[in-house]
Amino acid sequence: MPHMVSIAVLVLTAAVLALLVPFATHRTYLLWLASARRRGGGREASHRTSAWVGPLPRVTIQLPVYNERAVVARLIDAACQVDYPHHLLEVQVLDDSNDDTVELAAERVAYWRSRGVRVDHVRRQRRTGFKAGALAEGAARARGEFLLVLDADFVAPPDIVMSLLSPFQDAGVGMVQARWDHLNEAENGLTRAQASLLDGHFYFEQGGRYRGGRFFNFNGTGGMWRRRCLVDAGGWRADTLTEDLDLSYRAQMRGWRFVFLEDVGVPGEIPASVSALKVQQRRWSQGGIQTARKILPELLQGPWPLAVKGEAVIHLCGHMAHPLTLMLGLLLFPSAVARRSLGLEEYLFMDLVVFAMATLPFVVFYAAAARRRGKPWRGMVGRVVSVLSVGIGLSAPVSRAVARGMRGTADPFVRTPKRGWVPGTGYSAPRLGWDVAFELGLAALMLSYLAAAVAGAYYASMPFIALFASGYVRLGLGGLFSARPTTNGVQEQHAPEGQPDHGSRPGGLVPVAGLVVGG
Repeated sequence: MPHMVSIAVLVLTAAVLALLVPFATHRTYLLWLASARRRGGGREASHRTSAWVGPLPRVTIQLPVYNERAVVARLIDAACQVDYPHHLLEVQVLDDSNDDTVELAAERVAYWRSRGVRVDHVRRQRRTGFKAGALAEGAARARGEFLLVLDADFVAPPDIVMSLLSPFQDAGVGMVQARWDHLNEAENGLTRAQASLLDGHFYFEQGGRYRGGRFFNFNGTGGMWRRRCLVDAGGWRADTLTEDLDLSYRAQMRGWRFVFLEDVGVPGEIPASVSALKVQQRRWSQGGIQTARKILPELLQGPWPLAVKGEAVIHLCGHMAHPLTLMLGLLLFPSAVARRSLGLEEYLFMDLVVFAMATLPFVVFYAAAARRRGKPWRGMVGRVVSVLSVGIGLSAPVSRAVARGMRGTADPFVRTPKRGWVPGTGYSAPRLGWDVAFELGLAALMLSYLAAAVAGAYYASMPFIALFASGYVRLGLGGLFSARPTTNGVQEQHAPEGQPDHGSRPGGLVPVAGLVVGG
């Protein structure tokens, strides 16, 4: 390798690592913050009360739905069976569907109305604002003082309303978020890896931010809002793909406090295919960067403590780790060759040091999350390696979403595919040909790196290269085989923003929709 090229490669590698290491060490900081505060009780304990004091308030459960034929009946049935007085409960099915989800929802709405549940089937003529628009429409109609939002892939536990209401006895609390549980964690290796990612997010990222007095976000589902907080913060807005993250920061910047209840769980469905996972992660990543561009200028100039501002920067810009990870993967083997070319062969062991620095915080983080779930130590190493592999594999498709967010590109909201209880009854994600080709190209490059490392005796670089290769092979091949059309070969047509959706579907349409955790 030419002398100047070798120097350039090493300088670029050092710059990428300097930017990546803070993201890794930040996970350790949140783990410490969550664990320390949890042992000490503090503000979390003050928000735990056994029962609501005084007359119960009116509550509205909002169910935003768009072409969810596989899960809509399950969603409505669970929401209508929550343990709360019927005269104080309202369920809104915010249905923007243009397929037979409409008929399925209408049948369940009629069923529960006949049993005394106040449930409204809200249909809009235009899908303006996507999910944010549907929630805004529902909020304008709602009779409840508190609004519980549940996405189509979640199943409300009977006690969810009473569990989330208690902290609202503090008049300064604007939102209460529950932990996500997992309906289909054991389905395959991908769902198990995502469950670990989500557990780390809720137990330590959300838990650490909450217990440390930092800003944290409503996760889009499984949380309850005080109506007055929603109105004061400016309501739902559709100018980002993460309307939940955007509203969360606006509300907290207005002085409202949020509560995270680690011991209250709401089970939801995890994307079971690579293509579905990519759809979800790209939306979260692009929306997170959009929200950072929108929120950070005002927040950084505001009166909040430096610790709150610093956490907000890392939180909102966290998806920047994806393109940095991608760049690191591309530089892995060239940097080792560059050191040898410059006569720095004695420093090749640094690859092992860097590998340990970059991966150990994540190993500890996700192993601790698994233990919090009560999972055994047996198989822990394989479980964590699987999580790291999925995270690395996502760096390819998500990097493009990050770039679109940085440019301020406005893309439509594409919801995550859901399958329900029965495999094959839902819909798959759309083919992402260029993404799959890119991932497979990266997989081939990493395998060639690995072969060259073996041939050139770059033994210290092999663990890192092998981990990257496993991630790109796993997601590349998974995307190739999971992004398939449904049995009748018809893929869903997304109406442009602001255009009518209803009545536009062909007869018999089976819809087809489109982990750093969003927000």
